[in-house]
Amino acid sequence: MPVALNEPRADGLTHAGGVVTCTQDGELRYLLVRASRPPHGWVLPKGHIEAGEAPEQTAQREVLEEAGVDAEVVAVIGDVSFEAGMFEVRVRFFLMRARAMKTALEDREICWCSPADAERMLAFENAREMVRRASAL
Repeated sequence: MPVALNEPRADGLTHAGGVVTCTQDGELRYLLVRASRPPHGWVLPKGHIEAGEAPEQTAQREVLEEAGVDAEVVAVIGDVSFEAGMFEVRVRFFLMRARAMKTALEDREICWCSPADAERMLAFENAREMVRRASAL
C-alpha cells in the first residue's frame, strides 16, 4: 500500500524521479513527458514512492511506466519540495541513463530534447534546476 502524501518516509521523501539522458547523433538529449494533469505541460518523470521501495527503484519504475524507458541510475542530483494542495511533496531526482525503449504503461507523450530545449520546455523552475545540475555532472 502506498504511503500517503501526509505520511512521509523517515528521510522525508514522498516521490522520486529521473533526469534521463541518452545520446542521439552524438548529442546529449533529455527525456521529458507530458504531465498527467492539465494543463499537461512538459515535466520530468516522477512518482510516489511505494512502501518498501527505495527512491532509486521508484525513479526507475516511474520512468518505465510513464515513458517506456528502461534506465539505470547514475547519480543523485538533488531534492526539490513543493506544495500540492495541503501536502508538501519532496522529490529526489536521479541522473539516469537510458538503456532501452519498452512499452509504457501510461499513455503520455514523450520528447527527447537538447539541454537548452529541456530548460525552455519544462513547466517548473525546480525541474529546470535539476536539468542544469544534471548537465553539470
